Amino acid sequence: MKSLNSTSMDRRQFLKVTSLAGVGFAIGPIAFANAAGQDKHESLGNFVRISKDNLVTVVIKHLDKGQGVTTGLTAIVAEELDADWQQMRWEFAPADAERYNNLFFGKFQGTGGSTSVANSWMQLRQAGAAARAMLVDAAAKVWGEDAASLRTQAGKVINASGKQLSYGELAELAGTQPIPAEPVLKTPDQFRIIGQHIPRIDSPEKTTGKAIYTIDVRRPGMLHAVVLHAPKFGAVLKTVDDSAAKKVPGVKAVIRIERGVAVLATSHWSALQGRNALQAQWDESQAETRSSSTLWDEYRALLAKPGHVVREDGDADKALANSNNKLSLTFELPFLAHATMEPLNCVVELGDNQCQIWTGSQMPTVDKMVAAQIVGLPPEQLQIHTQLAGGSFGRRASPNADYVAEACMIAKAINGSAPVSLQWSREDDMQAGYYRPMALHQFHAALDDDGKPTAWHQRVVSQSIMRGTPFEAVVQGPIDPTIVEGGSTLPYAIANLKVDAHEHKSGIPTLWWRSVGHSHNAYVTEVFMDEVARLGGQDPLALRLALLAKHPRHAGVLKLAAEKAGWGKALPDNQAMGLAVHESFNSFVAQVALVTMHQDGTYKVNKIVCAVDCGIAITPDVIKAQMEGGIGYGLGAAMGEAITVKEGAVEQNNFYDYLPMRIQHMPDIEVHILASDQAPTGVGEPGLPPAAPAVANALRKFLKGPLTKLPFGTKLDLA
Repeated sequence: MKSLNSTSMDRRQFLKVTSLAGVGFAIGPIAFANAAGQDKHESLGNFVRISKDNLVTVVIKHLDKGQGVTTGLTAIVAEELDADWQQMRWEFAPADAERYNNLFFGKFQGTGGSTSVANSWMQLRQAGAAARAMLVDAAAKVWGEDAASLRTQAGKVINASGKQLSYGELAELAGTQPIPAEPVLKTPDQFRIIGQHIPRIDSPEKTTGKAIYTIDVRRPGMLHAVVLHAPKFGAVLKTVDDSAAKKVPGVKAVIRIERGVAVLATSHWSALQGRNALQAQWDESQAETRSSSTLWDEYRALLAKPGHVVREDGDADKALANSNNKLSLTFELPFLAHATMEPLNCVVELGDNQCQIWTGSQMPTVDKMVAAQIVGLPPEQLQIHTQLAGGSFGRRASPNADYVAEACMIAKAINGSAPVSLQWSREDDMQAGYYRPMALHQFHAALDDDGKPTAWHQRVVSQSIMRGTPFEAVVQGPIDPTIVEGGSTLPYAIANLKVDAHEHKSGIPTLWWRSVGHSHNAYVTEVFMDEVARLGGQDPLALRLALLAKHPRHAGVLKLAAEKAGWGKALPDNQAMGLAVHESFNSFVAQVALVTMHQDGTYKVNKIVCAVDCGIAITPDVIKAQMEGGIGYGLGAAMGEAITVKEGAVEQNNFYDYLPMRIQHMPDIEVHILASDQAPTGVGEPGLPPAAPAVANALRKFLKGPLTKLPFGTKLDLA
């Protein structure tokens, strides 16, 4: 998701991770596949399984949608288990919040908020260490020796004379040993897998095409389904003429469901053709009918009024009123789609007393609960087979399990007579999905005679993500904290600082989008900080470092990125550098962008140098990949992406008019990871927020003013 948010201050407590020296989380039973005829793919324990053929399988409780948790979480277990990386395997956990809950979310199984590694860190270390201790105890019994005299290495237990037993040979006996309550963990100097460059565990199956996604799932007798959704959010189906649709070869049924009209056919193409033949009329009396221009007018009207104060240090109003050296800016940021490479999909096979679901499940607890209610079965009679997902960026964490719900509605409507494969098209998700809220920000700052800010006031107007969802309890007060996250926690030392906000309401459904509120708050705060530096005659780097004296981790990544990029070096007249720094999800990222401006107003982002402090680096290659992906995703939103609505209908429908990053615009990226002894934090989202402001701040050299409206495109009006 990309997150389940509390207030920014609460999240720091919520996501507090156990230190290396601290006592970890309790672990569940560890079992070993060992009995005669036992399938090595059968799940026998919570997190660790060892088969007689010496393969170690780690059960992964988080969805891997490209971010690499199958590698990172497996590496944690492999380290404490003292296994050989080549013997490691993985499988997704079943939907079971009792055993596989996200420790930061309570009794809830889900992936989001860059929490996968952070919440699993101590849990999986203990699981691996406990399994290792049980294997050693088993070997001690076989040899009649003291367990303390034995050691482990690369998947083997070794005694003082060099005799060895593989983990596979010991698996059966090890499974009978008591589970140590507090197994001894390695110290960081003993790590030989964590922090090293290891092959990503899912690369072979993905590069050979063997990886299974939901779109690849086939069940006997399966029918393919698509849904005709309302053209405007909130509209309700009035009538439908399906006579032409039923004549399309392959179409088997046309079914009215709560969210529209479903067409079932023997192939996806036939289902699409059948949907195209439908003649539907919609009741729009309760639908959203406003256009983007109207929504912006309403935002501006709210911006003119005092908002609900979410942070107030000193007296910003007074300091601004008494200053003769002031700066004001307003920023506009549009709705954004998630635009995943793999559109939404789900396969449902419904029987009399059971229901099986195949999907890239980001929130199995929600998916299972919603599905159970629809099909009318107890949750324990539902099984979710989590598949790899081709991206999500928050989209697969919808609080009403929308696409899973639709598949279940269709399967229920046909009484489970055939498995149902529901596939949304890209147009479906672009026009009938969920969106990052549009946002309007206004800033005022006052500067002293030395060019340092003495006052800072940020006002935000945006739409809530949490309202009307099962997570609304997270909102404490009149403002959804996702609206102001990254703004209300501004780290700069400014004596008089105020942040207030308004929640706007519309019928456009909103959802967490990669880095959530940080995605727009980082842009506006970091671009505005550069304008403060410009007005005060300050170097942007020097000013930030002066204001971050009490935030060493912010300053650390900023210094490293600036050093590696050569900040301050002479550049050709048509080149410039810009920088930005931001903390999100307890990780700290700074980026320096180098751009080249062309005479016609087009430009090239040549390079971005990124420095990240995410605690102990479990898998450096995955961290770098996530920084690169976050940068590309963030620049796409800054340079081309926007969702607009006309009379309540989304105007964009595919990649020709919704413009993610094209490969020719992707810069070279250089990632530097700060060494750390802190517990690991997230990397899936924190790489995104600084990217766009770093580029915008670099481009500012060639422009009449700052880039305050996104997207700013790939061609600019030069000064």
